[in-house]
Amino acid sequence: MKIKVLSLFDGMSCGQIAFDKLGYEVEYYAAEINKASIKVASKNYPNTIHIGDVTKVYYRDGILSTEVGDFEVGYFDFVIGGSPCQSISNLGNGEGLNGKSGLFYHWLRVKDEVKPIYWLLENVQGSKKAIAEITKLVGVDPILINSNLLSAQNRKRLYWTNIDGVSQPQDKGLVLKDILDSEIKPESLLTPGRLNWLLSDKGQKSVAKRYTAIDPIKANCLTARSDASWNCNYVSYKDIYRKLSCNEYEKLQTVPIDYTLCDGVKTKDRYEMLGNGWTVDVIVHILSFVDLNQDIKEIK
Repeated sequence: MKIKVLSLFDGMSCGQIAFDKLGYEVEYYAAEINKASIKVASKNYPNTIHIGDVTKVYYRDGILSTEVGDFEVGYFDFVIGGSPCQSISNLGNGEGLNGKSGLFYHWLRVKDEVKPIYWLLENVQGSKKAIAEITKLVGVDPILINSNLLSAQNRKRLYWTNIDGVSQPQDKGLVLKDILDSEIKPESLLTPGRLNWLLSDKGQKSVAKRYTAIDPIKANCLTARSDASWNCNYVSYKDIYRKLSCNEYEKLQTVPIDYTLCDGVKTKDRYEMLGNGWTVDVIVHILSFVDLNQDIKEIK
């Protein structure tokens, strides 16, 4: 049985990895504009139907209208997405849903047009006003899940869904040392400037305040900026300090190894899309509360 999925803000298609891990075949429509993310998704899932800008996606009477054309889709089983967090985040500019995070309203509009059987929305635990507004508009309370239950990364995220009965995942007990590469990868080496900062008084104060982490038991939440971010993760070996590699980012986000390795995609882009992505096994856990074959068959 093929599942029809509409993914808004699809990124590198973490949702598709989750359905894949669950063993379901999908007809997968992905709204995304980041070129590097589209390349990675296309490499791993060449049948992905890319539909471009989410603000230009509309649905009516079984027709999905997009900037790349119209599709006779009929129905959708799922509408999923993680709308931008930049202006909702406590580390953002404070604009809330008036800023970039206001793209959430397009997710809501499309979801209400499509009326899927199931839907899932993810975002950060940030502005109380923005979170309350999202909760009011979607009509269900969010579920707070920390990725550290299923990976070696602390990553608290809110998940709004109409899937019933979702509980907390069982703690796998993973720690950072469990997922470290056996060899130092070139991209994990620090620039002289970053190393000087880390060893400086300013860098050490950041470590003391636990903003910056060196050899943490669980990694700090991965960010799109990698070591350019003040809350980066570093690991040490004797007198060598390094940041986490792309493969280690993939393991912390429970993404297949080398999933983001793709011709024409820069290392910087790999870090960015992984930092912006979902912890896939959390999505797998949430989707596991749906018997996709039985429930959807009964509803149809």
